[in-house]
Amino acid sequence: MTLGNALVKFADDTYLVIPACNVDTRPAELENVEMWARENNEALNRAKSTETIFVDKKRRREVQQPPELPGITRTTSLKVLGITIMNKLTVSEHVRGVISSCAQTLYALRVLRAHGMCDAALQAVYRSVVVAKLMYASSAWWGFTNSVDRQRIDSFIRRSVRCGYCAVDLPAFSELCDETDKKLFDSVNNNPDHVLHYLLPPPTVASQNYQLRPRRHNRRLPERTSHIIDCNFLDRMLFTDIY
Repeated sequence: MTLGNALVKFADDTYLVIPACNVDTRPAELENVEMWARENNEALNRAKSTETIFVDKKRRREVQQPPELPGITRTTSLKVLGITIMNKLTVSEHVRGVISSCAQTLYALRVLRAHGMCDAALQAVYRSVVVAKLMYASSAWWGFTNSVDRQRIDSFIRRSVRCGYCAVDLPAFSELCDETDKKLFDSVNNNPDHVLHYLLPPPTVASQNYQLRPRRHNRRLPERTSHIIDCNFLDRMLFTDIY
């Protein structure tokens, strides 16, 4: 494995992350994956393997893309554990797909209402099915949404309220995401055994030397390098309410 590259594996899915500075190592890394698979009585199916080149959508300069790898299809999106990420680091396709799936659930709720289910029960089903589907892994993708994505979600929820499937007192979707983010961050920060705990920066010494106002965390603030890093969950939470 070349320094700077990363190999991430979830069950039978393997993701090879290569930065632009190591783009020439792609063939060698792919051969390493195939060799590892053979040694473990497995095989890399190139027909099911894809390559996605992620670029910063705000960059004005066009990036010269490397040549395609033999037998590997190049795509513009990548689905990781149910979350679809576009090659320009947007989640618009994921939002459209989730809303489309939730719209099918609204049809099922309409059928249940036709069979006599009361509005209270319909709203309970909506909260446990539709809202849960919308909120799935929101901490991972919410920071990458744009205004159009958020308006699309809010519009879908407003339509559900008009139809009587969603309770009128349901908090705004942004508030639900913020509450979920806070709970997850507190769990990561307070539990040294949490799988994400090692990604946190070290504790700051300012609180030991100065009597400052209470903060949400006692971690050092990382340097802000780009707007893409600012979209990440941990970076968003570290800079939340810091002033």
